[in-house]
Amino acid sequence: MLADQDPVVLLQHGGLDSLTGKTGLAMLRHRRGPIVAVIDPDHAGQRLETVTGIPRPVPVVRDLAEALAFRPSVAVVGLAPSGGVLPAALRSDVLSALKAGLSVASGLHTYLADDPELSAAVQPGRWIWDLRCEPKGLRVGQARAAALPCKRVLAVGTDMAVGKMSACLAVQEAAQRLAVSVAFVGTGQAGILISGQGVPLDAVRVDYAAGAVEAAVLSAASAAGDDALLLVEGQGSLCHPGSTATLPLLRGSQPTALLMVHRAHQSCIHRLPDIALPPLEDLIQLCEGLASIGRPRGAGPPPLVRAVALNTEGLSDAECARFSAELSERLSLPCVDPIRQGADSLLEALMAP
Repeated sequence: MLADQDPVVLLQHGGLDSLTGKTGLAMLRHRRGPIVAVIDPDHAGQRLETVTGIPRPVPVVRDLAEALAFRPSVAVVGLAPSGGVLPAALRSDVLSALKAGLSVASGLHTYLADDPELSAAVQPGRWIWDLRCEPKGLRVGQARAAALPCKRVLAVGTDMAVGKMSACLAVQEAAQRLAVSVAFVGTGQAGILISGQGVPLDAVRVDYAAGAVEAAVLSAASAAGDDALLLVEGQGSLCHPGSTATLPLLRGSQPTALLMVHRAHQSCIHRLPDIALPPLEDLIQLCEGLASIGRPRGAGPPPLVRAVALNTEGLSDAECARFSAELSERLSLPCVDPIRQGADSLLEALMAP
């Protein structure tokens, strides 16, 4: 529903400097279409780059009334709060946006269209897009993606929110610069909002999760062509006790290569310090082992982790360069931060025969 040319205002209340705002931050970093304003009362009037480090000249305003001066046509909920519940202050701006004649896109578990007051406020020709809904007509996964001729890369993370989507989008941008046919398959709210395609995996019943990924990959491959590189956004982590997403992503996408994504110097699950991360060598071996089973006969060689995309937020440029070089030598793989150091080496490794 959200077109590339639609001028967007991001509803980012309190999320410009928090992981809860990762959806909007991802759109600010990667959306090619116009973002005309960001609503965040905590940072109203500040420069976006000062707050986020994202070099995009977008004004930060206090509320929807101020944002209307920049003529948006779609308001996008940029938050991913715990439980997906709509905060009260944000709901007020959603209602104001609808009454002002804007459409609204949301990836929250709270379905805005089910709210009678919000639904009644939708103006003629406008819409509410609750994208975190289970697709219709799902099937159980059957490993059909294994027969595709295109290369398929799945991002697998050492934790949640380490940058799996950003890494894929950076690789996509590198491929586009080199005129490589490439497509991105979003599996979370930000990825779907940015790319316009994919499946909201955490809204799918577990029995159909692999089938839902499979359908999204088949659809993207059909549009992209036999020679394309398909980048499948990862979700969750095998290391996280609350995550079940990696296995259906592996089964549904039937990848030809894996891209590991890791936050530099992280040694335990974020906010669960008693759960240690295994050495990267062990996790690479585990991911490759899981990816080697559940595959049809004749599907080709099992996928390997071809590269590691690093999240080096908080490190200086010198520290980033040193960490990536040391890890590359240790693992004998390209290990770089694709946002700070570019994704060309990751692309080269993922495209290798």
